[in-house]
Amino acid sequence: MPRETPTAPPVPRGPRRPRPLTPPDWLVRSLRPQSAPVPWAAVARASLAMALPLAVGLLAGQPTYGALASMGALSGVIGDTADAYRMRVLNIAVPQLFGALGVTLGSLAFGHGWVTVGAVTFVALVSGMMSTIGAVASVSGLLLLLNCVIGAGLPMPGQWWLAPALMTGGGLLVLALGLLAWPLRSGVPERTAVAASYRAVAALLDAAGTDAYDDARAAVTTSLNQSYDLVLARRARDHGRNPDLVRLVAQLNALTPIIEAAPATHLGARHARVRLPAEVPAAVRSLAEAVERGGQGATALPAPGDEPGDHAARALDHAVRHAVETLGDTDPLGVIETDDRLGRPAALRVRARRAARNVVLSGASWRYGLRLALCIGVAQALVSLIDVPRSYWVALTVTFVLKPDFGSVFSRAVLRALGTAAGLVVAAAVLAEVPHGWWDVPVMLLLAPLIPALTTRGYGYQTAAITPVILLLSDILNHQGLGLVVPRLVDSLIGCAITLVAGYLLWPESWGTRIGDRLADAVADTAGYVECAFGATVEPAARARLRRRLYRDLSVIRSEFQRALTEPPPTGRRATAWWPLVVAVERILDATTAARVRIKHGAQPPDPAEVAEVAHELRELADGLRASDVLEEVRSHFTVGPKESVLEPLRQEVGAARAIATPR
Repeated sequence: MPRETPTAPPVPRGPRRPRPLTPPDWLVRSLRPQSAPVPWAAVARASLAMALPLAVGLLAGQPTYGALASMGALSGVIGDTADAYRMRVLNIAVPQLFGALGVTLGSLAFGHGWVTVGAVTFVALVSGMMSTIGAVASVSGLLLLLNCVIGAGLPMPGQWWLAPALMTGGGLLVLALGLLAWPLRSGVPERTAVAASYRAVAALLDAAGTDAYDDARAAVTTSLNQSYDLVLARRARDHGRNPDLVRLVAQLNALTPIIEAAPATHLGARHARVRLPAEVPAAVRSLAEAVERGGQGATALPAPGDEPGDHAARALDHAVRHAVETLGDTDPLGVIETDDRLGRPAALRVRARRAARNVVLSGASWRYGLRLALCIGVAQALVSLIDVPRSYWVALTVTFVLKPDFGSVFSRAVLRALGTAAGLVVAAAVLAEVPHGWWDVPVMLLLAPLIPALTTRGYGYQTAAITPVILLLSDILNHQGLGLVVPRLVDSLIGCAITLVAGYLLWPESWGTRIGDRLADAVADTAGYVECAFGATVEPAARARLRRRLYRDLSVIRSEFQRALTEPPPTGRRATAWWPLVVAVERILDATTAARVRIKHGAQPPDPAEVAEVAHELRELADGLRASDVLEEVRSHFTVGPKESVLEPLRQEVGAARAIATPR
């Protein structure tokens, strides 16, 4: 018989300690306050614009009129986010027109049962489709639906035209306060934005050769996007007639060669383990100061380096010298005619017609519109058709939460509930202790500034700031006092539940696994850029515009992935796994630009077969990303090109991307 192996006696164990309860990672990410400066000017405008209508209404003996005007001012405060004055006009005035239309339609449908449900649902469909056009259209669609819900849920005083007039007037008051300094500061926000882009590029050069380079490059892309948007917004109207605008465009264009030389500098510094001399970023920061002075003193700035030896250093030296010459140019019109890399925007009517056609023909536009309409229809039916003590706050909650272009629907629903609960604590104290009348004015002076101050911290903080303000204004209109608090919390929870079920769980695209579709498109576009970068017949301006579009697309993809990180599993977990591939694609784009810069400054051009093979590898990767959600390592097998080829760093980056995540 086999001998039994003796076993050690079991070690006695004490009672198992319970694991500490910790919130999930996605919730921690959502609740973590964002780091952003307090917009003090917007804070002051919010305080004055929302308290002044209340004071005027009290003086006139019509506090309800003042409350309606303050509600309109609230929508203007929410849209008061732009630095440039022309953008303020678009961000505030245009949405106010749609808001006036919304409250008119809602008030006309008030109290008509199925007619009310049908009208609000149709407005929700239009609002959702509008939101896919762009930022201004998204805010306009939001305000159209919000005011329609308010008009359909609250009895409006006076004639049908009075409520939209008062609410529009309140919003335009915010705009008027925001434009007071325009005559003295015209063009200053645009110059500040361009100067900030120069400083971001200087920080990118500081990070060359270090692990901080990827984050610095993302910051450059974000800054350039803002500068391009501001400059193009002015240029659509003033191009060719405003020398200051032409100079700004030329200064922004002058950054392109520096940005193109940065990847080559980074790769060279990383390979040689030598940091870029501090004089180079310092020179770019001096250019930023010159931009803020309107280009004054730029010709006196020293360009770094006397005779740089390698291709990257030579390219960077030439790029900085070109920027110095551009900032010191006294004929900006001549500069812009010879070096226009932004491209002229299409006429407004052309862009409007193109946007309308895209919305009508876009499947994504219809899906979001129907998704929003379904949720609003359910919420409004609960309020208008079923005999339960519920209010317009249910549909209002759905509207605020179901904005995918504003962030994760799931996390916004959770944050909405938490923010509303926090805001109701403040609202309960105000409604219990502060009598109506003139005391409403100082209370609004204190509460309104919290909205712009906390909006930059995150959605939950914004909700906590807006909730007591809306409840105070609602109480002025219907005088329910503390009776508003608990029902509004219940309404918010019901609205969040409707959104989670009808607007999230029933739509697999909102929580499913197709987070790599846009990344696959970016990889395919990068393959086209590789072919364009080494094509002899491609114009430099066209190549620069394509590169800028790719970086902008990758910036949007970064935002999409960061939104997905706040989703619960499995979406958040898959986004975490795919994130390194986003960085790898950005590095491929950098390596392509670096190779192009080296060729421009003396390196041997690659064989066309090398270019074709790299493009083939990228398109194969893009096809794989579209075909599956399961990531599996697959090595690349390059067969063409010597090790000393200018494309060797690019081949390495492509191989690294495929090794990170090539779907099965």
